[in-house]
Amino acid sequence: MRVIDLSHPIRSGMTVFPGDLDVRVEPAVTIAEAGVSVLRLELGSHTGTHIDAPSHTVQGGATIDAVDLGRLVGPARVVDVSGLAPRTRIGVEDVREALREAEPGDIVLFRTGWSAQFDEPGYLDHPFLDAGIASALLDAGVTVVGVDALNPDETVADDPAPALPFHDVFLGAGGLIIENLTRLDLVTARAPRFVGLPLPIAGGDGAPLRAVVIEE
Repeated sequence: MRVIDLSHPIRSGMTVFPGDLDVRVEPAVTIAEAGVSVLRLELGSHTGTHIDAPSHTVQGGATIDAVDLGRLVGPARVVDVSGLAPRTRIGVEDVREALREAEPGDIVLFRTGWSAQFDEPGYLDHPFLDAGIASALLDAGVTVVGVDALNPDETVADDPAPALPFHDVFLGAGGLIIENLTRLDLVTARAPRFVGLPLPIAGGDGAPLRAVVIEE
């Protein structure tokens, strides 16, 4: 069995969505002081590798603690859309063939290759998915999607209320979006088992999660 960790470590100063809370990880108690070590964490609910619940963009949508965890364990389908120029819009026709094999219960992960630029300024200039792909996934019975980028939508740093058409369609239908995955290039099996379990934040609009793929 081979376990591939698809998660970025949580650490001070890591990349966050523009305007989100900066991440701080620092000692709260030390062994020298009290005989034990405890860290203080300051972070937003969408820190690092994380999942968006419908309530992230949908008024009255399901919160993360209400999500059936069984939806986050299942066959992974990695769709390779790497090698694109910054801010390329990926359309339905670009991935239609790759999505033909998608089945209800599959967890579809888009590999842009942009995780290699995590914590670099260019990370915000990732390619992004057209909202038509969200509709195509839902039509195929797929309700969990992931990307190895900051956002399946285009990231606009200086817009206080950016348009999020992919989020609107997918979360609006009760879907779940996983962002900031990494190491998707290491996944070689055709449909390995994905496991991604979020922190059970009461009423949370999202949560960090540890995402892995298990190849037998």
